[in-house]
Amino acid sequence: MIDTHIHLDQLPDAAAQLEEARGLGVEAFIAVGVDEKTSALALDWARGNAFVWAGVGHHPLNRTGPDLARLRALCQDPRVVAVGEVGLDAQDPERGPEAAQREWFDSCCDLALEMSLPVCVHIRETAQDVYDVLAGHPGLGGVIHYWSLGWEWAERFLELGFHLSFSGVATRATQQQVREVARRMPPERLLLETDAPWGLSRGRSGSMRAAWILDTRQVIAEERQLSGPELDELEWGNALRLFSRLRR
Repeated sequence: MIDTHIHLDQLPDAAAQLEEARGLGVEAFIAVGVDEKTSALALDWARGNAFVWAGVGHHPLNRTGPDLARLRALCQDPRVVAVGEVGLDAQDPERGPEAAQREWFDSCCDLALEMSLPVCVHIRETAQDVYDVLAGHPGLGGVIHYWSLGWEWAERFLELGFHLSFSGVATRATQQQVREVARRMPPERLLLETDAPWGLSRGRSGSMRAAWILDTRQVIAEERQLSGPELDELEWGNALRLFSRLRR
């Protein structure tokens, strides 16, 4: 398996969690940043661990705009495989101003195109606005992370050429619409993630751990009538095609 979205800077026992997950078959991780500081930390993890790669980004919960020059410099490192986490948020009380969020997201999409990197996109109550920004950047690829929407929106983002990534949300009893998307979507666009320490899977308590991606793997494999190893190979192939700098 590969965990395509994890916040290592937010895990108090990150090294132990990675060791635990690797012992259970998780081969690699993409550590994402939400601002210049955490993006640099993600890259530090990637430089120090052959099984970690980095995404550098600017989250909509920031209160000030991105330092694009700094992000551009980070993107030049071959261990950086994506621009992310980026996107729009209309729900969190700590979110940045609406107009500023869109400006930041648009500029990060421009950066991704400039650097020939995919974007890892955050959506919260902003599907239409996110769609509009992405549609306004022809040639841009990436993944809608932490998928939580239904099939109608899945079709629209898939038509743009985007991947969809499933977290522990897919395991929850109330999330039939998410599992429907996982079952119906084209296999070549499917990815898995933890979003740890968030994205807690059903039956777990506390904060999400890196090893618990196995919960999501089991549910998605069942939905698609695949064995675990078959899903692993499918997801790895998808990740390698999307994140072109990634190496297995």
